[in-house]
Amino acid sequence: MEGELKNKVVLITGAGKGAGRALAEACAERGALVAANDISPINVDDVVSAINARGGKAKSYVEDVAKKVGAQALIKSVEDDFGVIDVLIYHAEVQPHTLLLDMDEWDWHRVLDVNLTGAFLMLQSVGRLMREKKLGVIIHITAGENSNVEKSAAYFASKASLVELSHQADRELRPHGIRVYAVGNSFHVVDDVISILEAQ
Repeated sequence: MEGELKNKVVLITGAGKGAGRALAEACAERGALVAANDISPINVDDVVSAINARGGKAKSYVEDVAKKVGAQALIKSVEDDFGVIDVLIYHAEVQPHTLLLDMDEWDWHRVLDVNLTGAFLMLQSVGRLMREKKLGVIIHITAGENSNVEKSAAYFASKASLVELSHQADRELRPHGIRVYAVGNSFHVVDDVISILEAQ
């Protein structure tokens, strides 16, 4: 399958597990150079080691993308290592399973910070780089795999906002050669993302 994304630099946030890991592996199988980010080194280092052991090329980056300093440090490190970012896949998310009446303010803010503000920070900084070369793809993953519907009001509120952010960003950035997508089918997320990338 190698060749479909050959030598494209794909930055994936939240790549340590779940769909993020599956996306990192799928992109690497197709020849992409994978920049795998997560807030914890344990899982993301394992993902990168597995990709490299199979003959792919990946590097891990540990940063908290919900904070501007972390997001910008990540982007600078990837640019220094690979020279460019062709694709950004924003998968970083938190899913607190807490009823609204029991949720404290910190949990609410953390959900919005990771699931929405982090996406904005990454989109803005990566978008500026992509605008310079008038080409790029940004994909936001807008549905998780194990959402507890009864205790996920904050999660779904953040993801609904991310969908709208994606649509507006696509309208604004399309004239600069950048496409922004929201992928929300949790059962087919890898296939959907790969289909988008192969169509570019």
